[in-house]
Amino acid sequence: MINFTLRGIHFMGLVLALAFVSTSRAADLPAPVTPTERVDLFNGKDFAGWTFCLRSNTEPALTFTVTNGLMHCTGQPYGYARTEKSFREYKLTVEWRFVKIAPRADNTGVFVHLHTPDAVWPEEIENQGQFHHHGDIILTGGVTATGYEGPKMHFVKMQQPQNENPAGEWNTYEIICHGDTVTNYVNGKLMNGVAGLNVTDGAIAMQSEGGDWEMRKIFIEPLK
Repeated sequence: MINFTLRGIHFMGLVLALAFVSTSRAADLPAPVTPTERVDLFNGKDFAGWTFCLRSNTEPALTFTVTNGLMHCTGQPYGYARTEKSFREYKLTVEWRFVKIAPRADNTGVFVHLHTPDAVWPEEIENQGQFHHHGDIILTGGVTATGYEGPKMHFVKMQQPQNENPAGEWNTYEIICHGDTVTNYVNGKLMNGVAGLNVTDGAIAMQSEGGDWEMRKIFIEPLK
């Protein structure tokens, strides 16, 4: 059981029964899947099961590549690689690191509950990957949560001191999507959470936003 308070919202662990909020999605995003076992989203060989959205209609191979079992992103232009499938009720684990660390590691992010149409930026919940800001949450494209209402983009600052490893070393993001809540952990430390979300399912994406990064694992598991 995990207890923490976020802007007056009291989370009583991840086993709390929460009401499901239905949302609409574009026809090209399939009905969400709830995993019953571990599902590896990246096979280490190619981008099977993924699609791309990049500014200026850039050829994806100029931004995203696979080498030696790692997904690599140059960080330019802005956009993302996302799963073709949609998911709900899961734990997401991502192991990634910045490649270039000077003068600073720069920026990226992990999206959950992404809804089409694809755009820069779409309707989604970003678990921030900006250097020294892992654990912040950004709500874009009309996503709202308790205490963060209205059509504008919302920034939810991490609730704990940053817990990133030094630039160039591997970091682990764990993101719990349960009912109308999203909670994130950085390298095993509880960092942040939002509740009362108006979206509760969608695609998962890795962001291109300036940072040159590698990712070695990304998988989802059933909630316990």
